[in-house]
Amino acid sequence: MKFSDRLGKLAPYPFVEISRIIAEKKAAGVDIVTFGIGDPDIPTPQPIIDKLMEASQDPPNHRYPETDGLPEVRRAIAHWYEQRFGGQLDPDKEVLPLIGAKEGIGHAAFCFLDPGDIALIPDPAYPVYGVGTMFAGAESHIMPLYERNGWLPELDAIPGPVADAAKLMWLNYPNNPTSAVATHEDLAAAVAYCREKDIALLHDAAYSEIGYEGYRATSCMQVDGAKDVSLEFHSLSKTYNMTGWRFGMAVGNADMIKALFQIKANLDSGIPQAIQQMAIEALTGPQDCVDSNVEIYQRRRDRVIKALTTLGLTVDVPRASLYIWARVPEGFTSAELAARLLEETDIVVTPGSSYGQYGEGYIRLSLTTPDEQVEKGCQRLEGWKIPAPQGG
Repeated sequence: MKFSDRLGKLAPYPFVEISRIIAEKKAAGVDIVTFGIGDPDIPTPQPIIDKLMEASQDPPNHRYPETDGLPEVRRAIAHWYEQRFGGQLDPDKEVLPLIGAKEGIGHAAFCFLDPGDIALIPDPAYPVYGVGTMFAGAESHIMPLYERNGWLPELDAIPGPVADAAKLMWLNYPNNPTSAVATHEDLAAAVAYCREKDIALLHDAAYSEIGYEGYRATSCMQVDGAKDVSLEFHSLSKTYNMTGWRFGMAVGNADMIKALFQIKANLDSGIPQAIQQMAIEALTGPQDCVDSNVEIYQRRRDRVIKALTTLGLTVDVPRASLYIWARVPEGFTSAELAARLLEETDIVVTPGSSYGQYGEGYIRLSLTTPDEQVEKGCQRLEGWKIPAPQGG
């Protein structure tokens, strides 16, 4: 049997590989501490679970949902955006619920790209931006993100012919994997660029609610003119510890929302309505759980940075997101250091190269590990000595 050529172009998804390694080690009795995957360990708040239990008993919720979601959930999303970022969204035209942000991000490429088209993709970045582009038969033009530029794309460095031909641009702030943040001015520059070049701007804002020391992320929707060219993707996964329930949303330009709806209507059957009721409770209920989560992650952030600094790694203190992006010592690749950590300390981290060639030279550590495991991992790091590079 012959499979499609696109399967041959797919690199192993990094988090599937990480999960496989963890499972093998645990099966062998190894006491693994994982800083690998950004999957919150904190339980979904109880009022949200209670709403699921209630809604699951309602027979209409046992049937197929609509692709565009319940009107009440679209209104809840629009209301949350208004309360959080200001401005107004039309819940019937400018809001679309998603089966998690990842689903919408993957499908979005089919809205804007035909075979041979160009997408502007940051690097390092969440792998799905490039994978969706490849699935659509389009080409990725890499926008390198450099530490010297605050992990922001250098728009002026995009060659003129590429910019003129590009159909979409992906951005993601607060950023995964680098934890970088973008100012209102940074997002405004991207909006202006895309308006001038007639490029669809897709902004992944899944980490906007995880900010430290009072940091509050900016939404692309706060920029004047953003709705002319932009969609913003968001998720309840990180904000409300709901990764397993799969609920996200896209908001923005009405025609772009309609296009994404058309793709989804032909490929999925929407979000189970009981889970939509959970989302309504999360978005409209008490928000103190978000502040509580951030306090936990900030405490873990500070502890992990202390351990990494003791180990001798250079780390910038992140203002947002669930990750620490640490520089690899000279003489190692990111994969080599990750392998040494796993082999000699039973600690899992993600090599920066998993996020693209410009992630080389860094490792990513997630803060979504229980406190006792964080402490165990930090003690192992502090008791470990970085070995001399092979051949060094």
